[in-house]
Amino acid sequence: MAPKKAKKKSAEGANSNVFSIFEQSQIQEFKEAFTIMDQNRDGFIDKNDLRDTFAALGRLNVKQEEIDEMLKEASGPVNFTVFLTMFGEKLKGADPEETILNAFKVFDPEGKGVLRKDFVTEMLTTQADRFTPEEMEQMFAAFPPDVAGNLDYKNLVHIITHGEEKDQE
Repeated sequence: MAPKKAKKKSAEGANSNVFSIFEQSQIQEFKEAFTIMDQNRDGFIDKNDLRDTFAALGRLNVKQEEIDEMLKEASGPVNFTVFLTMFGEKLKGADPEETILNAFKVFDPEGKGVLRKDFVTEMLTTQADRFTPEEMEQMFAAFPPDVAGNLDYKNLVHIITHGEEKDQE
């Protein structure tokens, strides 16, 4: 009985450490993201939840293999603690620019480096910490889309993390 108990305790310890990696506000944001992705509200993110999340983001033809690969990264069923642990591992040692860029790349599977202004507006005003129309106006005033209505998110991320525009030479 004792070895079993010790094993359980160390597993709990590993899980509780993940909460010390992030600030409380970050944990709350991850919880909001988890809740959005847990479409069936059962406390776990499964294949159907991922498929529904992709559909909500406009990606309808996600291959089953892609979803299986994502779920294989987890140590088991994806509850909130596992979700947070996975983010902790992904973000460990990553610099802020790379982290923010990777978030944008989720919405840019072709790797074009730009996103449609209307898509960015839709995502930022309807998901998680929603932007107000005024905040959207300010963002597009500071980072205007090109004539085709595309937002250069790579330049946006560079300015957010470094404070100045990349040389356009």
